Amino acid sequence: MTETVPGSTVGLVSDVEIEDDATYYSRRHAEIYDFIHAARGRDWAGESDELAERVRAVKPDADSLLDVACGTGAHLARLADHFSVTAGFDLSEGMCDMARRNAPRATITSGDMRTFRAERTYDAVVCMCFSLGYMKDREELEAAVAVMADCLAPGGVVIAEPWWFPENFLDGFVSGGIAEKPGLVVSRVSHTVREGNATRMSVNYTVAESRGIRSFAEQELYTLFELDEYLAAFAAAGLRAEYEPGGPSGRGLFTAVRA
Repeated sequence: MTETVPGSTVGLVSDVEIEDDATYYSRRHAEIYDFIHAARGRDWAGESDELAERVRAVKPDADSLLDVACGTGAHLARLADHFSVTAGFDLSEGMCDMARRNAPRATITSGDMRTFRAERTYDAVVCMCFSLGYMKDREELEAAVAVMADCLAPGGVVIAEPWWFPENFLDGFVSGGIAEKPGLVVSRVSHTVREGNATRMSVNYTVAESRGIRSFAEQELYTLFELDEYLAAFAAAGLRAEYEPGGPSGRGLFTAVRA
């Protein structure tokens, strides 16, 4: 649902539209996602090369890969250079549309990571950009990990990026960035606070282009799962998981194989 609320009038901006459904990215967010995050330092190709190396370190003959919550397909575009068969799914139709453009060699479908059922299995399953953090409780976390396990071929590997653990989260954290190219400027500012065992990120975007200036805001909810809760979810799905700090965003990575 979208709600329009009054806002200060600056140039062509007369209101701010707020997306209050935090389970998926809006279409207008999808359209600027890669642009703003590349300006903030995201190296999609480099991350994808590292993912391929991690997969092959566990399963050298891996040749098929599924990207869970694939977003705009920025990872899949490069992963298609490493694997003969690539596929992805996302809850956001806007993200799926972008993924089909960015990763034409991959099969992209719309789906919910808590209930998705694949028509085949894959040697590798990846879930990046801390999408597991969108699960609202342990039951949903276990359901999402079970989906990944069901999509995995024998001897396959899962690589997943968590949201912050409770002890690592900085309450009241703020960040910002700006991306520019001829005819387009996008700014992003965010503020994240803790709400019980979850975090709420409020993100404001301003987009300036030839047709004018528009602003919108989105709310993103992430659960602060403990490390042991993630490991328990992998174990419940029949996967043996190990956690390694670091990763592309500093939140670490899980690598899991069938127990």
